[in-house]
Amino acid sequence: MSPDSKNDPARRRAQRVAAESDGRRVVVMDASVYADERNTPDDVIVASSYAGVTPVRMLMEIGPRGFIGHDACGDRHGGAVAGLAYLEALGVPSAAADGMTAELGNGEDLYLSGVVSIANETAISCGVEVGMPVSEAAEALMTNDPRPSTSEVSRERDVVQTAEGRSVVVTDSILFAGPEDRDRNVLVVGGFTGRTSVEFFLHVSPLAFIASDGGRAKNDSGIVGLAIAETAGLPGASVDAKTAPMGDGMAAYRSGVISAVNKQARDLGVVEGMTVAEAATRLLAGAAGP
Repeated sequence: MSPDSKNDPARRRAQRVAAESDGRRVVVMDASVYADERNTPDDVIVASSYAGVTPVRMLMEIGPRGFIGHDACGDRHGGAVAGLAYLEALGVPSAAADGMTAELGNGEDLYLSGVVSIANETAISCGVEVGMPVSEAAEALMTNDPRPSTSEVSRERDVVQTAEGRSVVVTDSILFAGPEDRDRNVLVVGGFTGRTSVEFFLHVSPLAFIASDGGRAKNDSGIVGLAIAETAGLPGASVDAKTAPMGDGMAAYRSGVISAVNKQARDLGVVEGMTVAEAATRLLAGAAGP
């Protein structure tokens, strides 16, 4: 950005400090382009721009503590929230609000009325959750420090639920499953539910599994593994790839929504539209038996 454009008075618009604690602030504005020398790296910027790459790049001269924008009700290729992944790579926790809960270009409405529809993993590690009011999410970003990033290393195994010696295990790939999962654990996996993947699930033979639908793909090839698993008697379900990024099992567990199930999973109470966390709980309780 040239010095002239940076000092353009049209860019210097109102900002409001909505919260402050220990030198950290939540600063509300109508668009990210209005962030300027008034802001510091200790600011959480709440700006009612769409949360794409171009608007968030305008913040990086400041390098804010966090950012919350607007999801613009989504778009076909996810460009309206693509900035969250960009900021994730830079270690900046960020989120976007549901476009039907807040006006575009109105920072006050975003802050006071907005509800979080999506958050990157760094923001989630600060306590931000989908469905949380933007004002609460901004306070979480101001108050809490993110956990150290693990984005360069695949998450091998995280145990997120246990019951009677059995567990729900989250992993980024079925390749990180092993003999300890056989007839014992429910696996939530970042990979997809295709023909090639289900071969590994059948080899491991867990209590049940949940994996991405891969966007379904041509001829429903992204979920064809459910039918194969059904024939083998293995309960399985798929995660809507629009609700959680592929390759990230923990994101699927935290924010994923079930898009397809096989007969065995349905018999255990798993249905389309259910959260992955709830589906995993039902599979753990049901597949383990009495």
